[in-house]
Amino acid sequence: QVQLVESGGGLVQAGGSLRLSCIASGRLFSRYTMGWFRQALGKEREFVGALSGSGEITYYADSVKGRFTVSRDNAKNIVYLQMNSLNAEATATYYCAGKRDGSIWNLGQYDNWGQGTQVTVFS
Repeated sequence: QVQLVESGGGLVQAGGSLRLSCIASGRLFSRYTMGWFRQALGKEREFVGALSGSGEITYYADSVKGRFTVSRDNAKNIVYLQMNSLNAEATATYYCAGKRDGSIWNLGQYDNWGQGTQVTVFS
């Protein structure tokens, strides 16, 4: 198990950028597939992007492809979500999640979750 803590959320103007961080405590971080999800007020949680343990394979929701980038630094136990060209639809609470040795292509089975960080995009 890993404990996850997100940071980096805040207010950003439409068209701007923001980078979220998620730091993990625990062992074997490099074996964890890491994902980012978001949940807007009154909506269901949705998948944003995911990254394999090695960082070599990424997978994104169509709605963010080309604008968001997931990366990780296994030496520091951190995963990032770089968000560019933000629009109002990006306003949500963002969560990082992890699953040990899990498939990046399976959007479920994440069993480690952070507490979330709020992102608000204003125009």
